Amino acid sequence: MSSTEFMALLVLATAMSFTPGPNTTLSTALAANRGLKPALRFCFAVPAGWTLLMTVCGLGLGAAVVALPPLRWALKIAGVAYMLWLAWKLSQSRTLAGGGSDGLDVGFGQGVALQFVNIKAWMLALALTAGWVTSQGGAPADNPGERLLIVLAVMAVYAFVSNFTYAVVGSLLRDWLSRGARLLWFNRAMAAVLVLTALWMLRV
Repeated sequence: MSSTEFMALLVLATAMSFTPGPNTTLSTALAANRGLKPALRFCFAVPAGWTLLMTVCGLGLGAAVVALPPLRWALKIAGVAYMLWLAWKLSQSRTLAGGGSDGLDVGFGQGVALQFVNIKAWMLALALTAGWVTSQGGAPADNPGERLLIVLAVMAVYAFVSNFTYAVVGSLLRDWLSRGARLLWFNRAMAAVLVLTALWMLRV
C-alpha cells in the first residue's frame, strides 16, 4: 500500500470513527450511566466486531450478503429494532448505575453483534474492500491479503480509540449528570440520536 493510499485510509478512518454514530453514542451513554470501567467492554467489542465484519467482506462474502435484498432488509430491520430497543431503555434510565445489571447495559457479545446489524458498517466495510483491499491505483491488487491486514489494523485501532474517547467524555459527565433531572434529559438526548440513526439506516 502506497503512502498516498495509507494517508487516504487514515483520513477516512478518522472521519468515520470520530463522527457521532450508534457506537460512539452508546460508548458515551454507557460510561455516563455506568462508569468508564463497565463501558470498556463495549469499547473493546466495537473493534472486535468490526474486525470480524471486515474480514467477512474482505473474503468476498459481504457483497453477496448486501446484494441480496431479503438479507439486506433483514439486517436493516434487525439493526433498527435493536437500536430502537436500546433507545427506549436508555430514555427510561433516571439514575446513575453501578456495575450491576440495573439500567442500560450492552455487553461484549451484544457490542460485537451490533456491528453485524449496522448497515452503515456494512457499506463502509464494502467500500474499504473495493477501494483499498482488492484494488490498487484502479487496478487489481496483487497483495490483497496484506492490504486487508493493514486495513483491519488501522480500523480496529481507530474504532477503539474513538469509542474510548467518547466513553471518557461520558464518564467525566457523571458527577454533573447526578444533579436534578440532568441524567434523564441527557439519556433522552442520546436516545434521540439512536432513533435518528435507526431512521437513517432505513433510508440507506
